[in-house]
Amino acid sequence: MDYKRVFTLPRLWLMLGVLVVGSFIVLLGVGAHLYQVAPPVPEKVVTDSGQVIFTKQDIERGQDVWRTLGGMQLGSVWGHGGYLAPDWTADFLHREALDIIKQRAGEYKDLSKPQKALNKARLSTDMSENRYDPATGVISITDERARAIRQVQQHYLGLFGGTGNSSEYKKLRIAYAIQENPLGLHPDEAIRLLTSFWWWTAWAAVTDRPGEFDESVSYTNNWPHEPLVGNVPCAHSFLWSFISIVLLIAAIGALCWFFNRQRTIWEHDLVPEEGYATKDPLAAASITSSMKACSGYFWVVVLLIGMQIILGGITAHYAVEGQDFYGIPLSEILPYSLTRTWHTQLAILWIAVAWLGAGLYAAPLISGFEPKYQSLGVYALLGALVIAVVGSFAGEWLAIQGYIKDPVINFWFGHQGYEYLDLGRFWQWLIFIGLLIWLGLMARCLLPAIKAGRSDKHLLVLMFLSSAAVGLLYGTGLFYDRQTHLTIAEYWRWWVVHLWVEGVFEVFAAAWVSWIFVKIGLIRAKTAAIYVIFSTTVFLAGGVLGTFHHLYFSGTPESVLALGAVFSALEVVPLALIAFDAHDHWQLKQVSPWVQKYKMPLQFFMAVAFWNLVGAGVLGFLINTPLALYYLQGLQTTPTHGHAALFGVYGMLGIGMMLFCMRGLSEKGWSDKLLHWVFWLMNGGLALMVFISLFPQGMIQGYVAFKDGYWHARAPELIHSPLMEALVWLRAPGDVVFALGALLLLVFMFKLYRKQP
Repeated sequence: MDYKRVFTLPRLWLMLGVLVVGSFIVLLGVGAHLYQVAPPVPEKVVTDSGQVIFTKQDIERGQDVWRTLGGMQLGSVWGHGGYLAPDWTADFLHREALDIIKQRAGEYKDLSKPQKALNKARLSTDMSENRYDPATGVISITDERARAIRQVQQHYLGLFGGTGNSSEYKKLRIAYAIQENPLGLHPDEAIRLLTSFWWWTAWAAVTDRPGEFDESVSYTNNWPHEPLVGNVPCAHSFLWSFISIVLLIAAIGALCWFFNRQRTIWEHDLVPEEGYATKDPLAAASITSSMKACSGYFWVVVLLIGMQIILGGITAHYAVEGQDFYGIPLSEILPYSLTRTWHTQLAILWIAVAWLGAGLYAAPLISGFEPKYQSLGVYALLGALVIAVVGSFAGEWLAIQGYIKDPVINFWFGHQGYEYLDLGRFWQWLIFIGLLIWLGLMARCLLPAIKAGRSDKHLLVLMFLSSAAVGLLYGTGLFYDRQTHLTIAEYWRWWVVHLWVEGVFEVFAAAWVSWIFVKIGLIRAKTAAIYVIFSTTVFLAGGVLGTFHHLYFSGTPESVLALGAVFSALEVVPLALIAFDAHDHWQLKQVSPWVQKYKMPLQFFMAVAFWNLVGAGVLGFLINTPLALYYLQGLQTTPTHGHAALFGVYGMLGIGMMLFCMRGLSEKGWSDKLLHWVFWLMNGGLALMVFISLFPQGMIQGYVAFKDGYWHARAPELIHSPLMEALVWLRAPGDVVFALGALLLLVFMFKLYRKQP
């Protein structure tokens, strides 16, 4: 069996097209279903005695207050968001349960084991009962539960600086890294509204979803783990976790069998028909004005990396001091929720800018000519991106500092509250328009080259299609508005964070790198096209519907558990062969002496292969199955995977692409020795940060979440225990090493451009 006969280019395109269309039909179909089955937002919450506790308007206004605090950047909701403050869903649910037991039998900690078991069993039955009336839109609760809600509200009043504030609450604010007076000097009404939103998320987490006949399953598939109310993993979490693991092993086995069977033929067909190029084909290429303009993108990239590292260090230090930075009351100006907002936002921004700049640099090389006004478009796009970054940062600061009072203005120009899409809607539109401009600039070069019918046509078609997806998919983040249901907003948010960042951008990068290798005479065009289209098909087979693994516990039905578990497991399958990919990249630098010119970009591509396996594969699958994520969502296992995958894979890839472009732009001042230090300091620092600090913290929290319940894994007693704080301090060596690498990258940039004529 010959892979060239099994996977001809027409057949591969058909497979890819059918797969993508089918996957998106399912993705959209499930999304449409979510509009019907999402946890209902009640018109009113009323006690049995007729007292109105909350209204729909209270809950919606409470979500607006939540945004002014930083939304998901200050604690989390349904497990999504920051890790230092509590998950407010779990926190409200736990405190409400304790108060109800206290009303019935006294302090829970003082009860005997039989009394604890009896009260937990009774409470589980009472709180899971769904008392929502679809006809009236009213949730009815007992007077007993209403009293518990008021008690929990009193706790939050003190915590956020309202009535009942005390020195003990100040200590708790420090533990949670909440700034003083986060909601102003008279916050009681705002806190009451805020707690109505958090109570609704807790109600959905414990209340049985209608129509489940086989077991008690809440709207959030029984998340979080809370023994007091009987929240434990549902049967489907076990079933689909086991199925996904078996499927993963089987799929890896099948892929490895086929790949190794074809390996000898494949290696032969990689070599260009005319042999490896004896000199650099790009050496004679004309550097156009638009290509030179791309250097501005790379300066922005390096500066944004530096900002992200500084903000990351400040954010991490808040885990120890809470409101201060080595004794400086920094939270008065830059509170934790703001530094974390900027830190996470910068991660996406600088990686995207690097990839966009690399695409624009390659565009004239692809077309063989410079379209009219191309450089003007390149500069205009860069200006729009800079304005969006500066404007969104200013708006987020004004929102969190309380200067934007109107919730509509806050949503449009301040803080949306959703992690990675925190920026105001206006700035989001500006970036989307910028991406459409980028797509137009790419199309002006790609389409003529495709029409010319060259040997690299198939790679260029894939590059164009992925460029179109990069431009358009970001726009899915505009499909929700300020008052969109939280479940629906999460659905569309993950289209951007997962499909845009982890999906089509990666396809674009694979096509870009393969085309570059074809262009410089290191890979045969047809073989490269077969490889990239096949790998894209395998990747998207799990990647599109794998989006659902982010939504297991976001108010979605059990069908999302099934789809997310099965297809996200398939995302890991191609990573089993990543060592071969790394070997092939590394071998390319041995084929001719001139290839040493691109040694450092190739070395960063090697790092991408390593972190793809470790960060995206091993650490990603650690929290991938429903059963694992049930206990680990929102713990330090999440940033363990996040840092290793986002920077290790997408960041290293962006730097590698950037360096390849800069190598073409700059002959004088280039220093492989300096970049060698950058490479090892960045990779070494990232490894230290992940495996010495973040991973151990996550494992400790995971153990506690499994043993005692999710609330305890996020409790200040654990987060600020001597062991956990020691592990936070152990992050410092990795951070310092990593920062030195970034500093040397900046030195490299200055050294490089100082030598240019």
